[in-house]
Amino acid sequence: MNPSALLAVGQTALELGLICSLTVLALFLSYSMLDVCDLSTDGCFTLGAAVGAVVAAAGYPLLSIPAAMLAGMCSGFITALLQTKLGINSLLAGIIVNTGLYSVNIAVMSGSSNVNLNKKDTVFTMMKGLLAGTPLKGQHVAVVSAIAVVLVVAFLTFFLNTRLGLAIRATGNNPDMVRSSSINPVFTTIVGLCVANALTGLSGCLMAQSQQSAEINIGTGMVTIALASLLIGATLMGRGSIFTRAVGMVVGAFVFRLVYAIALRLDMPAFMLRLVSSVIVALAIALPYLKEQWPVISRRLAYRQTAKGGN
Repeated sequence: MNPSALLAVGQTALELGLICSLTVLALFLSYSMLDVCDLSTDGCFTLGAAVGAVVAAAGYPLLSIPAAMLAGMCSGFITALLQTKLGINSLLAGIIVNTGLYSVNIAVMSGSSNVNLNKKDTVFTMMKGLLAGTPLKGQHVAVVSAIAVVLVVAFLTFFLNTRLGLAIRATGNNPDMVRSSSINPVFTTIVGLCVANALTGLSGCLMAQSQQSAEINIGTGMVTIALASLLIGATLMGRGSIFTRAVGMVVGAFVFRLVYAIALRLDMPAFMLRLVSSVIVALAIALPYLKEQWPVISRRLAYRQTAKGGN
């Protein structure tokens, strides 16, 4: 792979990694902090893309961002209600909402399976105009995505260290202790999932506008990709402060997209890409375990080498 091709791969991985890292940060809040595995991520991502595309196509690109986040918040609110008020298991609640969102997303796109944003103003085309004639010309996707990521990381760092944020973290660690402390775990769960899904909606909105279209399958597999990125980031950055862990989520998303982009550049058949994703996910999940077991494995290998040397 020549330097120019390598640079192009890195550029693609950076742009997609930054956009997808918003979903990873959403799962960081819901999965790592709140201890809820939200399987509505795929549908919520598509919802954010659909709402953002429709609003941008109507001529309001800046309004598309809060609209997509509000739509994601509504999705998280419904998921949380199913868990906390109807007693539905969190996994099942996510599956139910994800299934229902398919129809909702089609309805948002006026019965169509896609919305075309070609020749429409988006937040990226607006930034492209602002960066014209500057050293950052042509980097509008990376700039907009980086601004969004910085703001979200700063928000999560602040939010999770407030009294409400600490209550959300405590709910994930020990719900019984939270109840005994006169904190309502129903409220903290609802707030946590609303905020997390708002970030997922934002990620979907930016993805649709960067690709100049939103289609019904744009969010397929996002929960798997986000979980893999989360685990990669957690392995690389370790357990530190909220800020350090949040940055790890961004790094994990970039690493995942970089490996995926390299696979694409190697002329791998399209039908093999799902297998590549599965292998990356499996390795990401296994890495913490292998890292923990490595001292035992190394001792066994050393023992076997010593035994062979003695013979």
